[in-house]
Amino acid sequence: MTSHLGRYEIIETLGRGSRGTVYKARDPLIDRLVAIKAIDLQALSPEERARYEARFYQEAKAAGRLNHPNLVTIHDLGETGNTAYIAMEFLDGRDLEAVKQLSVDDALNIAIQAASGLFYAHQHGIVHRDIKPANIMLLPHNQVKICDFGIARITSSPLHTKTGVILGSPLYMSPEQILSKPVDRRSDIFSLGIVLHEMLTGQPPFSGANNDAVMRSIVNDTPAGPSSLNPAVPAVLDGIVARCLAKPPSDRYQNANELEHDLRSCRGMLMAAQTGIRHHKHYFLGNAAAYARRWRKWKTAAIVLGTAIASIGLYELIRQLVLG
Repeated sequence: MTSHLGRYEIIETLGRGSRGTVYKARDPLIDRLVAIKAIDLQALSPEERARYEARFYQEAKAAGRLNHPNLVTIHDLGETGNTAYIAMEFLDGRDLEAVKQLSVDDALNIAIQAASGLFYAHQHGIVHRDIKPANIMLLPHNQVKICDFGIARITSSPLHTKTGVILGSPLYMSPEQILSKPVDRRSDIFSLGIVLHEMLTGQPPFSGANNDAVMRSIVNDTPAGPSSLNPAVPAVLDGIVARCLAKPPSDRYQNANELEHDLRSCRGMLMAAQTGIRHHKHYFLGNAAAYARRWRKWKTAAIVLGTAIASIGLYELIRQLVLG
């Protein structure tokens, strides 16, 4: 394993993928842990090297412009020998891929934060293009971070994807990505809708025996609402997921802020309903206790009154016997 990348001291390998290797490392200048994403350029042809290097630096340029609590922070980028690298904040958590079905409230909380981060990125002209559970990190205190803008598209960038080249994970792609049509922020909303459905039900809305079958399902099929698979999901959330997964982008949420608003409203309604149930439960229990206390008082009063009346009657009977 490489011991250094630039000034960074490599501690361990965190993962490997088609676009490179991710390391846990230490920045000796400020004694800070970082995650380093590196790509080995040595084995590439000159044309491939130019293409991968450009896209790799595009990731740094895209993510480096963003500063949001729900997006990973980029610290540095560089190149040493045949390796290009990006140093970013080290996230002490786990990705959503390691988590199966969640409670409705937890799923809403994650989706709300992800939508907030996406809206911020979209406002800065950046479309992620690869929203999936592996790119959503769950940190302590319920904080969510979106990672890996490796195939992000900067609206003003001259670097474009060749026709017919599909970027993204097939299980979470939008119809327009599959059909090689223009992609914008609404594609990220579609992908987040898939993730939300999976969080609520434990399974994705589109499936198939292979990638081609999954992609055909995404383009052609309308999935059942999450509530049909999980009775705990309210009908209003079925509508939110359905709008995210609409085939024409024009029928979806037009920006992630609209989606975040509806998710927050849904979560607020559920919390209010739960609070109301607890309130009414306490109300009836409280009234029952009050009625019990009143009954005990009435019972005591009746006993005292009855005793008094009986005493008076006994007294009159004795008096008449003595006088008579």
